[in-house]
Amino acid sequence: MKKFLLAVASLVLGTASVQAADLAARYTKAPAMSAAYDWTGFYVGANVGGQWGSADPTTSTVFSPTGYFATSSVPAINTVGAQSANSSSVTGGFTAGYNWQLNRAVLGLEGDINYFGFKGSATGSALYPCCAPTGFTVSSSVSADWLATIRGRIGFLAAPAWLLYATGGAAIAEVKGNFNFTDTFAPATESAAIRDTRVGWTAGVGTEYAFGGGWSLKAEYLHVDLGRASTTSTNLAAFGAAFPSNVYTHSVDIKSDIVRVGVNYKFGGAVVARY
Repeated sequence: MKKFLLAVASLVLGTASVQAADLAARYTKAPAMSAAYDWTGFYVGANVGGQWGSADPTTSTVFSPTGYFATSSVPAINTVGAQSANSSSVTGGFTAGYNWQLNRAVLGLEGDINYFGFKGSATGSALYPCCAPTGFTVSSSVSADWLATIRGRIGFLAAPAWLLYATGGAAIAEVKGNFNFTDTFAPATESAAIRDTRVGWTAGVGTEYAFGGGWSLKAEYLHVDLGRASTTSTNLAAFGAAFPSNVYTHSVDIKSDIVRVGVNYKFGGAVVARY
């Protein structure tokens, strides 16, 4: 009987040892966790860069039988009044936005306000076709001190911490224009001013790289088109008299290309654990 019990015990212990060895051979270590940047969240930032822009201020008038100008003078004035002005300046300001990360896609809404620094001017002169050597001069100036944008962003992750994106939306700025006409015949004078908060559009591309703790660096290109603002005047004066029938039309548009770099800080949830 003792021999039988010893044989059974040996068999049970041997089987247990084999199973334990088999479990040890099949055990694999759980994969280590890795940290990946989570783009979802609210962020604020600052940017600095440069803008290169152009404007096309125009001055034109009309002929009137009771007006000041000869019929040949009006086309000459309108030709000289079609002008062009360029501008370049440093730009910079502040940004705020929110991102939603959906797997490798990142959607966002961003707004910013910046010093724009757009300033340009132009002057042109010509002789009156009817009345040389007397002539006239048309001068104009254009400016916009600030620029704000409200844009959507859509991008994808080239790497967990590296975002490539396209952006577009509304561009807002206060556009100012000043116009003057003078001649050497009477002499005659006319002037007008534009001050208009314009809502145009902007679109561009950019890249952003997150480097830890919620911080990220970005580089961005934007094209801005603020459209055209216009005004009219009837204040032409010559020989001490007014000539309101010679109506003047003045207009200005602003387009600009902006290249800038910036730094953003995202609040909360800088990383998430991934296996």
